[in-house]
Amino acid sequence: MRFGLVGLGQMGRHHARLLSESAEVEFVGAVDPIGDRHGAVRGGALFTEVGDMIDAGIDAAVVAVPTIQHHEVAIRLASEGIPTLIEKPLADTVKSAKEIEREFDTRGVLGAVGHVERFNSALQEMKRRLGEGELGRVISVATERVGPFPHRVQDVGVVKDLATHDIDIVTWIGGARFAEVNGQLAHKMGRPHEDLVVATGLLENGVVASMNVNWLTPVKRRAVSVLGEKGSFVADLLAGDLFFYSNAEVGSEWDQIAQLRGVSEGDMIRYAFPKREPLAVEHDAFRAAIRDGHAEGVVSLADGVEILEVAELIIGGRR
Repeated sequence: MRFGLVGLGQMGRHHARLLSESAEVEFVGAVDPIGDRHGAVRGGALFTEVGDMIDAGIDAAVVAVPTIQHHEVAIRLASEGIPTLIEKPLADTVKSAKEIEREFDTRGVLGAVGHVERFNSALQEMKRRLGEGELGRVISVATERVGPFPHRVQDVGVVKDLATHDIDIVTWIGGARFAEVNGQLAHKMGRPHEDLVVATGLLENGVVASMNVNWLTPVKRRAVSVLGEKGSFVADLLAGDLFFYSNAEVGSEWDQIAQLRGVSEGDMIRYAFPKREPLAVEHDAFRAAIRDGHAEGVVSLADGVEILEVAELIIGGRR
């Protein structure tokens, strides 16, 4: 499968590395008018125009340019019938995202969005165990994504750059769309975009959601906690670890407090399971989607539009 890449920035260089190393891919090359400043292109050509890469002959493409440029590049690739993986968020506005989705759908071309956290080994394992009922009924999903400001981000705020990961995680792990959502924003760095958000919401299936995301914390943390009837799953996304904290069943002989009895501290398990780089897993899933001809297993363009709609509702204050 002949792959091309558009964009060699912070994320693009990692896509280039994986495309260069994969035995499943012939890496045709990458487009970046600034050039290969990270020295990421190995075994492929360096192009200055998207058209030149298309003329070289590609079966699929990855788009990793700044968010504001997604629309132009994605529409061009769709018009050429090229299946495309577009880095998250899908676009800078819902309007642009819907136009991208419509172009791919109209032409019958596969498109996917690079919400890479869905392919984190800890979350994949969590999703599998939830599907097998190990936690019982899910009550709430909480995420934390905090750390210092990445100066590479200039065109969107923390909601569209970072919280879109968490919107996707909450709905994917929680198993339903948002019925209600609202957020509190803060602007502390003098930029036009927000740099902190605390968002809460309710999914259509009754699961309660909360997301704490900012660019103001001096230590980087990425965590997802799921509370269920039988205990709690906690995923450390940086280490790829998954923990289970069980609810111990402790009886009470004191009739007056028996009816007030809540959960009790039980066993803690750190699961052992295979771990792979999430971006590599995402690449595998995208190639499988191309071969199978449908978007199952990847984040679809429709999902990408819905994630942006929720992000804009958070920025706007409510749903």
